[in-house]
Amino acid sequence: MRRLLDLYEIDGARHDDLISLAHDAAQRGWWEDYRDLPSPLANFIALESEATAAREWGSTVIPGLLQSESYARNVIGGWSDLATLPPQELERRLDVRMRRRELLDGPTPLELSAIIDEAVLRRRIGDHKVMREQLEHLYQMTERPNVNVQILPLDIAHSVLTESFILLEFSSVHDITFPDIVHTESLTISHFADEAVTYMYRLAYSSLSRQALDAAESRRRIAEVKEAW
Repeated sequence: MRRLLDLYEIDGARHDDLISLAHDAAQRGWWEDYRDLPSPLANFIALESEATAAREWGSTVIPGLLQSESYARNVIGGWSDLATLPPQELERRLDVRMRRRELLDGPTPLELSAIIDEAVLRRRIGDHKVMREQLEHLYQMTERPNVNVQILPLDIAHSVLTESFILLEFSSVHDITFPDIVHTESLTISHFADEAVTYMYRLAYSSLSRQALDAAESRRRIAEVKEAW
């Protein structure tokens, strides 16, 4: 790379950017240790690790980055009833989910904004202990400056009814602007939406955010539901 830059007489900031890009390209992501994962999941993890911000709507379960270990174990275990995953594979999937949470730590943590349907807080996953631990964990996560959680109350008129989704946002790198990406899941399909559809999901997220409780009210609602468990 240095020889090519010398050949084309590239210097200054552009030279430094390209050298940095060459170094980045040589780094292996932690998810590469899990190459046997289904390709849609592996692709999502790779993109999520490069994102600078994520906006997530959770209509069925607590978003993955905010799940406690015991809650995640029960969620992943539920999929095993359908996919008949062996115990070792379940543990690997759980390990991947726990490692994904590290994105919220470090010097440049992921900025996560999540809107969660109140029904999710009241939907039992595992036993009562699992639910109390999960809601306590969620409450603690809301104290982080890079995490914003809003609860969509059950007792309001819902104008947007849609499946869970996550919108990943990327900062410009070396003068290259990367488009936002939306990832959705159903029982049998995991896919990414194209750019035109992504805009619709951004509008949906904005609408849900306006209807949801603000951060302070959401923290109080999480605490109230936790006590009920």
